[in-house]
Amino acid sequence: MKLTILGGGGFRVPLVYGALLGDRAAGRVTHVVLHDLDAERLSAVARVLAEQAAGRADAPVVTVTTDLDDALRGADFVFSAIRVGGLEGRAADERVALTEDVLGQETVGAGGIAYGLRTVPVAVDIARRVARLAPDAWVINFTNPAGLVTEAMSRHLGDRVIGICDSPVGLGRRIARVLGANPREAWIDYVGLNHLGWVRGLRVGGRDELPRLLADPGLLGSFEEGKLFGVDWLRSLGAIPNEYLHYYYFNRETVRAYQQAKKTRGAFLRDQQAAFYEEMRRPQASALAAWDRTRAEREATYMAENRDAAGAGERDADDLSGGYEKVALALMRAIARDERTTLILNVRNRGTLAVLDAEAVVEVPCLVDANGAHPVAVDPLPDHATGLVCSVKAVEREVLAAAESGSRATAVKAFALHPLVDSVNVAHRLVDGYTKAHPGLAYLK
Repeated sequence: MKLTILGGGGFRVPLVYGALLGDRAAGRVTHVVLHDLDAERLSAVARVLAEQAAGRADAPVVTVTTDLDDALRGADFVFSAIRVGGLEGRAADERVALTEDVLGQETVGAGGIAYGLRTVPVAVDIARRVARLAPDAWVINFTNPAGLVTEAMSRHLGDRVIGICDSPVGLGRRIARVLGANPREAWIDYVGLNHLGWVRGLRVGGRDELPRLLADPGLLGSFEEGKLFGVDWLRSLGAIPNEYLHYYYFNRETVRAYQQAKKTRGAFLRDQQAAFYEEMRRPQASALAAWDRTRAEREATYMAENRDAAGAGERDADDLSGGYEKVALALMRAIARDERTTLILNVRNRGTLAVLDAEAVVEVPCLVDANGAHPVAVDPLPDHATGLVCSVKAVEREVLAAAESGSRATAVKAFALHPLVDSVNVAHRLVDGYTKAHPGLAYLK
């Protein structure tokens, strides 16, 4: 089976390959094609993968290419993890927003809109090429903003594109762990949009254990979300929000923390990964050791500004292992081998959330089999969550419309309607700032 990874020179590709190395079952991936526009980064990542596979005669064969069409032909699965504009683009997204005293995070608020406007045209081109060159392939999208990009691609690929994210998985794992439950045996009642969802229940053996967690301040304050949001707020909500909702519930504090930080997250990752790829230019360097060292630092500093704003301290060691590669492998296995499983995924709504139309991509539990991912019916969201979901989905739709039409006015509307952008005048200035910072937004007229 052939897996094509778009963004194959990306730093997290070895996580995916490492997961594939652990898969010994029949029908596994035997050929991995790495595609990237940067040949030097491709070479560096290929070195890491070669060290991972050392001594493994059954390791998937790895080839690299900068030709997108060649990479897609014959693919059974396409894993899309591209970053349009690179980390320099992310750093610019953060800077422009913070200048206007609004959030510049890569998937939330102004930064997420800017990233989406750059990424959607490229993602749509990829979707069209997949439909033409590999019509039977399944596309697994991790490109951020994952829900928005998945919806853009679904307009050309239908249900054969599925978005993944490791945040709900990590959240469910943490809740199960603190309750003393096995995450594999727990049903996680999670619903929302990508980076905008809530765990409303965690059932083990048919019993909802979340009320027990909410009733115990000691347990509730002992894990990441309890530290981020505070025990009182979680008990008021009656649910556990995805960590990205910290940007909404504590927006002023987070913006202030980002402005006071020595570097934004994007600038930190840009400089950190530049050092890694520079080290890879030295043939004698151990690629795998350098990558692993850099990865550990990356994971430990994840959402550091939010934890600083909340006084949450360092991340727990158990939360430093990532997880999206495990979701991707489980999804591929379920489809390729009809190994039925349940995963929280980004898929077309199809009536799952009554407040959204059928084509809206939502993030919900899905039953997965050889025919793809099928969203499970969920209870309605409470009003406060419904309002946020509908508001952000409306913004996503304006981003899609702006990317399709090239309308600057529509782009301004997308920014102005976002709950974390508080002024139409600010929206105009954001569009001005982003079009100056990003040549890729020159299409907006």
